[in-house]
Amino acid sequence: MPVFVVEADGGSRGNPGPAGYGAVVLDAATGETLAEAAEYIGVATNNVAEYKGLIAGLRAARAIAPDASVRVRMDSKLVVEQMSGRWKIKHPDMKPLAAEAAGILPRSAVTYEWIPREENKHADRLANEAMDAGKRGRQWEPSRSTAGLDTAGARAVTEEPRAVGDATAGAARARAALAGAGSRTASAEHPAAIPAASGPGADKRPETPATGAAGAPVGWAATADLGTPTTFVLLRHGETALTPEKRFSGSGGGDPVLSPAGQRQAEAVAAALAARGTVQEIVSSPLKRCRETAEAVAARLGLDVRIEDGLRETDFGAWEGLTFAEVQQRYPEDLAAWLSSAKAAPTGGGESFTAVSRRVAAARDRLLGRSAGRTVLLVTHVTPIKTLVRLALGAPPESLFRMELSAAAVSAVAYYADGNASVRLLNDTSHLRAV
Repeated sequence: MPVFVVEADGGSRGNPGPAGYGAVVLDAATGETLAEAAEYIGVATNNVAEYKGLIAGLRAARAIAPDASVRVRMDSKLVVEQMSGRWKIKHPDMKPLAAEAAGILPRSAVTYEWIPREENKHADRLANEAMDAGKRGRQWEPSRSTAGLDTAGARAVTEEPRAVGDATAGAARARAALAGAGSRTASAEHPAAIPAASGPGADKRPETPATGAAGAPVGWAATADLGTPTTFVLLRHGETALTPEKRFSGSGGGDPVLSPAGQRQAEAVAAALAARGTVQEIVSSPLKRCRETAEAVAARLGLDVRIEDGLRETDFGAWEGLTFAEVQQRYPEDLAAWLSSAKAAPTGGGESFTAVSRRVAAARDRLLGRSAGRTVLLVTHVTPIKTLVRLALGAPPESLFRMELSAAAVSAVAYYADGNASVRLLNDTSHLRAV
């Protein structure tokens, strides 16, 4: 039976704050590194990150040799004592993580040992590398010190097979096991309000979990029992010349570009999202104001922008370019009908909210099918964002008139494997305070 040592660590620069984990699987006899894993997981607590590191390390060990005996070494007294069964797990957010870790290998095959932090330098380094990568808007890649390791998912040695089993096959299994080992998170906290600690020990905080208003770990879309959700970060485009005047600006009239104020807003939200580091894909409405906003973010994150026609704004027909008061004066009956029924369309062949809802729902489903388990930035307009929020809540169409959505505001919805959705954020403009 192969014997492995798993060393794992996790850190949060803010507790909660930008967080990441690191894990390494070692040959117990030789000390040779068999696999490494590290990931930036967005905003989370120190405890969540440490449990994620443990889970990743155990999965990597199982992928190499399912029958292995594993000695876990961590500098988190909390995790070691809880997983050893000596401390009760009281916090509801830790219980599912502990259960997940306990289910990876037979309990009899795993032992836990607390070690001082200075003896956990390998995993600590990986966790910090992951957090540093997240700060740059990227995911972890191996450093020069791990150049001899496979770079896809789990960094597993691909040398000739040894007593612990076929390491090449183990590398492939580890890659599959760790492709989504850490649950990416997205937050109901302000993207621009994440403290970025620095200096020695800045990544570690007291072992006391923090939670959001609903008791869940703070993060874009934290969940432990339903797997990694698909998270849509919903960004309304920056201002155009029509925005301050509150004129109808849809897809049926002109195609205005960002104003100077809108360009500043786009840069501000780009900086905030880059600091957060969780966005993995960017999808935009085809209209210029959204494409410009999306490209500002993409330039910061080093990502491409994909266009989704289903995210375009409502066609407001003859109302395009008019204020609400002007529409009320010119088309009072049509406006009254539009306000009272989702099936009513703006004057002159515009789109009803029912039609927009069908279009947006179809786009949502296409994106969910393509990007399962990922965090995707959707740069779009007022009506599509409100529609996605309404559908996630199961709210009636008239709820569209009861949501405020500012230019360059960020919202977020998480979609789970069981078909449910959770609204995590709505109309956050904290990143615009200095604009």
